[in-house]
Amino acid sequence: MDAPARRIPPDTAPLDHAAVLRIIFGIMLAMFLGALDQTIVATALPTIGRELGDAADLSWIITAYLLSSTAVTPLYGKLSDVYGRRVMLLLAICVFVVGSVACALSPDMLTLILMRGVQGLGGGGLISLAQTILADIISPRERARYQTYIASMFVMASVGGPVLGGLMAQHMHWSLIFWVNLPLGIAAYVMTDRSLRQLPRHDRRHRIDVLGAFLMMAAASTLLLAITWGGVAYPWGSGRILGLIAASVVLWGCFALRIATAAEPFLPLSILFNAVVRNAIMAAFFGMGTLIGLCMVIPIYLETLRGHDASTSGLMLIALMGGTPFGAMMAGRAMARWSRYKVPALIGLTLSSLLIFLLGLFPLALPGGVLLGFMVLIGAGIGCVLPLSTVSLQNAVPIAQMGIATGAMNFFRALGSALIVAVLSAVFFMKLGGTGDGSLEQMAARAIARGDDLAGAFAPVFYVAAGLLALSLAAIAAMRTVPLRTTVTPEMTE
Repeated sequence: MDAPARRIPPDTAPLDHAAVLRIIFGIMLAMFLGALDQTIVATALPTIGRELGDAADLSWIITAYLLSSTAVTPLYGKLSDVYGRRVMLLLAICVFVVGSVACALSPDMLTLILMRGVQGLGGGGLISLAQTILADIISPRERARYQTYIASMFVMASVGGPVLGGLMAQHMHWSLIFWVNLPLGIAAYVMTDRSLRQLPRHDRRHRIDVLGAFLMMAAASTLLLAITWGGVAYPWGSGRILGLIAASVVLWGCFALRIATAAEPFLPLSILFNAVVRNAIMAAFFGMGTLIGLCMVIPIYLETLRGHDASTSGLMLIALMGGTPFGAMMAGRAMARWSRYKVPALIGLTLSSLLIFLLGLFPLALPGGVLLGFMVLIGAGIGCVLPLSTVSLQNAVPIAQMGIATGAMNFFRALGSALIVAVLSAVFFMKLGGTGDGSLEQMAARAIARGDDLAGAFAPVFYVAAGLLALSLAAIAAMRTVPLRTTVTPEMTE
């Protein structure tokens, strides 16, 4: 028989504003590490391929990090509920920094790919744990305001990462994109170690469902492999891709059986049965997944169909990503002040979905200035999802399940991004009648060489993106408006 769970009494002493700010600055630096590494590597890939003499396996530098970081995200959340946020965040920083140094010292492509996987094992905990720590120190009513900082951090990493990575690879050495994580990681460790000692403890001591964690990670990894390889390394109908999809379906089935029968499942049923949590996860899944998909499609659309240069394309992408924190700020202020706090997100997502649909209707007719305005408004509308989904979810779960709930949301959001990029690529393929192999850039290049109608190919991609965003809108519309707590520690009735 397992020992009964031992409840650790929470530290209910409120933190003063200075202590809260110290914690926020520390975790924001940790978040920046995770967010920056997702973008800084991309522009350095060609240089890395030349230096290491292996351009064929470059995609694995991205894939290895994606697989490991996504798979372990809910595990960090669960472990933080058991052992505390500070311990798990410091562990994540250490693993990430060790992996970064190992990447910088890699003598060949295989070693670099393996060490990127190690780096991802740390990176998977940085962002979700930071969001969970915010939930430990700030009430839901006030927390939404701080989500703007998180959105701004992502924009800084999304815009600055590719530029910084390209400069380092071109003018210095590609290994610097990993070495830069060493001083940043040390600073993040020192700041979080000191500030998080004041963090209230709300964790419980109980058994970890190792089998459930393994099944969820294995199911996600096989699905991500299928998504990453499908249409690029292997045709979607190939035996390898179909086998991975089948294996993922079986593993997800086993995971569902496990959480239905385990005494203490890895992902508690009470979380899955909570309607607010389900709708918040769906909103993040489709909303942020569509944003990532648009970030992949928009530059190719601008450069191949509209004939813009890379600078103009980059400006449009900055406008799209720059609108995101603005939307997050509006939604955050609404959550802090209004009882009907879903209104900005409902309006913003409706507008974003409509504008994306108009891009499909008029892919060539919109003037550049109008298109720039579209990008800002689309980003702002999607940005409203960030604080609403995160805070609503955290407001609806017991404090002892805050880590696993937040980790699950980040997990499905990352999974949604990969799936939606694959869906948009598949739509583009089908419209062009391609063979289903190669990246979006390669598809567009082959289409231009054949003289295909690119306008007719991009239009359905935008229609599908608008439809996916409408699903995020539907999830928010269906989500119950629960009054936001004004205290950190809830008395849960669900």
